Amino acid sequence: MDTVKDSVAALAEAQKMISVDPRKVVAWGGSYGGFMVLACLYAYPDLWAAGVDIVGISNFVTFLKNTGPWRRQLRIAEYGDPEKDGEFLESISPNNNAHLIKAPLFIIHGRNDPRVPMGEAGQIMQTMKNLGREAHLLVFDDEGHGLVKLQNRIEGYSTALGFVMYNVTVAGQRDPSPSP
Repeated sequence: MDTVKDSVAALAEAQKMISVDPRKVVAWGGSYGGFMVLACLYAYPDLWAAGVDIVGISNFVTFLKNTGPWRRQLRIAEYGDPEKDGEFLESISPNNNAHLIKAPLFIIHGRNDPRVPMGEAGQIMQTMKNLGREAHLLVFDDEGHGLVKLQNRIEGYSTALGFVMYNVTVAGQRDPSPSP
């Protein structure tokens, strides 16, 4: 989770250098960066106006179980072994911490993703829905890990940008003073 702390520290440094309305900051990332989006949203829920998760990991245990078998040992070496480190992996998995997420979430995923299977997007979407939180899922049936086809990139990123623009406008109109 130090990478999440690093992201927040980078944001703090950027805010020292340029004028940034803190009510309009968005987390956006893909693959491990998608996990980072979700982790930032739950670990620091008051920092973000919105989040865009592209083919992100929402639960390390299910991810490691369902990723392509040719990748599993490399990812276990990188993230941890679900047999030995399962409790820790579950504790940091965004799907298990989604109740802490306040910001609206936009998810993009390719149905044929062998690296981060579609189930990762489906479970975080379902959890957010069950919690009554705002989340949107855009699935591309003809994509895998990320958006490769030009038309899909145009549609996916334009739709995500529209979502972001709407949410930072709404966030910018919110009263910045803390609720009683």
